[in-house]
Amino acid sequence: MYAIVDIAGQQFKVEKGSKIYCNRLHAEKGDEVNFNKVLLVDNDGAVKVGAPYVEGASVKAKVLDHLKGDKVIVFHKIPHKGMDKKNGHRQCLSRIEVEEII
Repeated sequence: MYAIVDIAGQQFKVEKGSKIYCNRLHAEKGDEVNFNKVLLVDNDGAVKVGAPYVEGASVKAKVLDHLKGDKVIVFHKIPHKGMDKKNGHRQCLSRIEVEEII
């Protein structure tokens, strides 16, 4: 059984017991969160597709940790002007574990 869920503006394919990294959630470490924006549920071949969301479906997950992702280098250069700028960025992430799909 798996589901496709909208978590913090991104879509993820989740199964029971799967651990994923998503954008930082407004929950403390160890809290349980429910995601109601379920787009698709597949229960051993019985597929339910929402329009836009599946009625009565939700995903229950637990926040394992808050961390930062790998550094991304952003480099801007304008040729013939002698201008260049180098910046870095680290995205704030949350690591969650899916406990059950309802």
